[in-house]
Amino acid sequence: MDIIHLLPDYIANQIAAGEVVQRPASIVKELLENSVDAGADKIELRVVDAGKTSVQVVDNGRGMSETDARLAFERHATSKISEASDLFNLRTMGFRGEALASIAAVAQVELTTRTIDDEIGVKLFMKGPKIIESMPVACPRGAQFVVNNIFFNVPARRRFLKSDTTELKCIYQEYERIALIHPDIEFSFYKDNEKTHTLPIGSFKKRIIDLFGSAIDKTLLPVQVETAIVKVSGFLGTPESARQKGSRQFFFVNNRYMKHPYFHKAIQTAFERLIPLDRQVSYFYCLEVDPSKIDINIHPTKTEIKFEDEQAIWQILLAVTKETLGAFNAVPVMDFEPSATPVMPVYNPKENLIPQVDVDRNYNPFKSDQDYRTKVNTANWQRLYDGTAKINAMPLVPELDLNSDKVPDEKGLLENPNENTFLQYSRYIITQAKSGLMLIDQHRAHIRILYDMYMENMQNDTGLSQGLLFPDLFQLSPSQVIVLKKIMPELNAVGFDISDMGGGSYAINGVPSGIEKKNPVEMISQLLEKYNEKGAAKEAIHSSIALYLAKNNAVQPSQKLTTDEMAHIVSRLLQCKSPKYTPDGKAVVVILEDNKISSLLK
Repeated sequence: MDIIHLLPDYIANQIAAGEVVQRPASIVKELLENSVDAGADKIELRVVDAGKTSVQVVDNGRGMSETDARLAFERHATSKISEASDLFNLRTMGFRGEALASIAAVAQVELTTRTIDDEIGVKLFMKGPKIIESMPVACPRGAQFVVNNIFFNVPARRRFLKSDTTELKCIYQEYERIALIHPDIEFSFYKDNEKTHTLPIGSFKKRIIDLFGSAIDKTLLPVQVETAIVKVSGFLGTPESARQKGSRQFFFVNNRYMKHPYFHKAIQTAFERLIPLDRQVSYFYCLEVDPSKIDINIHPTKTEIKFEDEQAIWQILLAVTKETLGAFNAVPVMDFEPSATPVMPVYNPKENLIPQVDVDRNYNPFKSDQDYRTKVNTANWQRLYDGTAKINAMPLVPELDLNSDKVPDEKGLLENPNENTFLQYSRYIITQAKSGLMLIDQHRAHIRILYDMYMENMQNDTGLSQGLLFPDLFQLSPSQVIVLKKIMPELNAVGFDISDMGGGSYAINGVPSGIEKKNPVEMISQLLEKYNEKGAAKEAIHSSIALYLAKNNAVQPSQKLTTDEMAHIVSRLLQCKSPKYTPDGKAVVVILEDNKISSLLK
């Protein structure tokens, strides 16, 4: 009995679509690339419910005739290539002819389009791979794609979509890559029918600043070199701008974004001994290469590219990066040949003048008819102390009452809670336990204490805020704004006071009590970088913020503590629900039992 058979077209299309359309961001990428290839200089992107409900792309490009519009949804239908040799002379973003067919296979699509030569356009309605309706319509030149209900006919795929925050970040990542390399095109982004920002036409540097904030402007070094193999241009971050996470690192080849770990290694090699090993710099490198010397037909996403002269380009990237750092004095240099003799100041006795002091010789402080004291208004002075009761009742870490007859030991670990002595050795607090000696890591113990306090503040919305004398201003990219708005309630609950100044600018007016000496802008920036997919759950957001703040504000491992401070930490630790471990599972308390000590001293 024969068992092999051909799959129906609609099943084959859904299977093939799985490589091209993985999530709403995949649709955004393909539609934006088509708009770029159509010669548009103005593109709008609109997403509803992070693309799960709708993705819409509107452009003013060449548009399509009715025949082309129908044919565009057929698999392997394309205007980019005609024969196999064209694959090695590509200048367009797309060429496979699979994108629209794949999108139509897993979503409901509406296309409205008109060319400059036609007086009237056409509107197509598609459900799955089939055109269910077509009609003439008056519309502007260009194309408007509306993709609704992604994976409506593949419910298993739809269930695997992530949270709206995660999907929106992926959409913006694709949008960012295309908008960045095309500063000659005006882009607009709409989220849930609300316009979030517009990127006007400008230079490449201006586009970088528009996307990532004005603060990046001071850290960019221009890169420019032209060889027979490759032309490299763009911008490189200074060593001072290196970050542990969240660096903006982009490679483009012939205006196409690519991922290339080998070339990335060249940039990192140039920064050896200039930045710590766990830090990276931002870079925006644009490569122009003969299309016949590269192969982009490797994967449907077209982000993996092979180069014929890969090793030579690696050396060029390394050399131009080092040259850029040296040209702008980013590399420290010792000058042993000063260009001129230093100017030494010459003593001039005429400049050494005795200051003149005017004194009111008629002033008599004991004269009764003169009252030089400042008049003070003491009315309603009690208002100055309003609210202090709450602050005194809820300090950052409550002080240990040394006059109390009882030291709390709810876990029953101490030998005699009221008479225990405390010693400090290196980073450890040593005290007597019921079964031996207790060693407590002071840094981790304080992390445990602060973590529990921050978690309680966020859950009960009782965090205290310390106002700043001068607000700290900072600028965020649209993708960071998405994350900040997501975690803003938790930041407010723990004590941050952040106001939206518009246009991606924010002001920090207050910080949680007890961390006034920290850099609040750096803390917010690192919190946004730390936030990842697991932060979609509210409890995970609470835990992530509480742990970050606790680690950054706990006493240092080498910090010297007084006896009262050690007693205070031990007392607070023993009131925690889980005093033996930090929130991330590291041991806080170790007990060296009596029998173990005896065995060591045999």
